[in-house]
Amino acid sequence: MNQKNNEIVIETNKLNKVYEGAIQFQALYDIDLTIKKGDMVAIMGASGSGKSTLMNIIGCLDRSSWGEYFFNGKLISEYTDNELAEIRNAQIGFVFQNFNLLPRYSALKNVELPLLYDSVSTQKRQNLAIGALERVGIGDKLINKPNELSGGQKQRVAIARAIVNSPAIIMADEPTGALDSKTSVEIMDIFQELNKEGITLIIVTHEIEIANYCKRRIKMKDGKIIEDYETN
Repeated sequence: MNQKNNEIVIETNKLNKVYEGAIQFQALYDIDLTIKKGDMVAIMGASGSGKSTLMNIIGCLDRSSWGEYFFNGKLISEYTDNELAEIRNAQIGFVFQNFNLLPRYSALKNVELPLLYDSVSTQKRQNLAIGALERVGIGDKLINKPNELSGGQKQRVAIARAIVNSPAIIMADEPTGALDSKTSVEIMDIFQELNKEGITLIIVTHEIEIANYCKRRIKMKDGKIIEDYETN
């Protein structure tokens, strides 16, 4: 069972994001956020509230305009783009609403992809990918391509790909948005099991039913955090 851990993995101080263009748009305002190891957090809000922008920044997919972001105690603004790519690949697993699977690749090859960036032998790569697919309940779909899988099976492949590198954190952006309610429950059960094993989970969602699985909820509106509370 996962035990409470006070180690801070994500901390932001007065984080802001401004998109420059014909019209300047500020997406985040003075975000102060702390997430500890082992947390399972829902970031909620309507479309345009800033929740996906925040996830992109704390997932090292984008940079803030100003303010501080510490990942495992280290200031992210001091990292190069290549160093950020290494953090993403080694320490963070991503799951998206539309799965982001490569259509010409089998489930096994899709899950192997993050391992291609490391010096992992072909056999070890296959073994790790098979293990990840078995862990999410689709070890029998190794050779199937995405168009041969249901929505729930595609998302299981995406989760397997996210965990194949044994990340400390999984970030999921509307992971059940393309799924029916029964399949959504199955996917959230997988996330809860991963959290019990010690993985920190950050789930962006606008659905209260999904947020109910999380121990903590952060509500956003107009680029600001308006509520942040634990549910149990």
